[in-house]
Amino acid sequence: MSMREVLRDVLRGENLSALGYLAGWRLVRVLPLPVARRLFDAGADLASRRGTGMPMLRANLARVVGADNVTDQLIREATRSYARYWMEAFRLPSIAGDPDLSRVLIEGLVGREHLDASLESGRGVILTLPHTGNWDMAGVLLVAYHGQFTTVAERVRPEALFNAFVEFRESLGFEVIPHTGGDTPPYERLKAVLESGGVVCLLGERDLRHTGVRTTFFGEETSMPAGPARLAMETGACLHVVHSWFEGEQWGVSVSPELEVDTLSGTVQRIANLFATNIQEHPADWHMLQPLWFSDLDPGRGPNGPRAED
Repeated sequence: MSMREVLRDVLRGENLSALGYLAGWRLVRVLPLPVARRLFDAGADLASRRGTGMPMLRANLARVVGADNVTDQLIREATRSYARYWMEAFRLPSIAGDPDLSRVLIEGLVGREHLDASLESGRGVILTLPHTGNWDMAGVLLVAYHGQFTTVAERVRPEALFNAFVEFRESLGFEVIPHTGGDTPPYERLKAVLESGGVVCLLGERDLRHTGVRTTFFGEETSMPAGPARLAMETGACLHVVHSWFEGEQWGVSVSPELEVDTLSGTVQRIANLFATNIQEHPADWHMLQPLWFSDLDPGRGPNGPRAED
């Protein structure tokens, strides 16, 4: 990925975000950590007071902790958490080079015995998690603990920016499949990985294709992707819910016991229930600034899949 590619996209008029992101990537990763943290915290504090996404963040967190508990302090903590995710994303080349990182991450892994049992079974393993904490760091942990895994990335514009993020993550040991526009349909590649006994990791609470399973989440209806549950049903792979959160200056990651897999709707609902339990434990680390529930979405948008069982 070269600066020439970035400039080409800018000159095509796609937008200036690639240049800004990549410049930020290079700058932030060489800043002293205290300086970078102060910059991102200051930006987060400003966003928590004036950011355009704050009303949606408040509405989403109200489902988690109750409207009366969505204080200005919680919003500030949540925006700082989200800003920390991006700061660490920019600094990941430096962070990943820390020789002690793998040891720290593995020592903090909760539910290691559940992951070990599934890895040893040879059936393939599906790990699904919400947008919490630093999910890239959960991937770094998995590579250190097990080896390569396969995941799907939402394609962003311009292409040069997407390629930069993919190439770096692949250098860390991730296999990254684009959500759209790739050489092979993501589902077929994921299925092949699992049938060969590999590991697949999927973010699981946003229904990007609008074809998910109708699900109850924090007492309200939404839809969630069918992929993790459907893959488990079709391949016999072990299915687990993973959670990531920030633990002081470090990172927390947990792996659930293997989930029961029966019907599509019932399995998706079990995933949603565990997501909810984990998010309630660390509400400030849930990075959800987009509308998620049907009541917050356009009236014409709805799922095409079945209703999840109670």
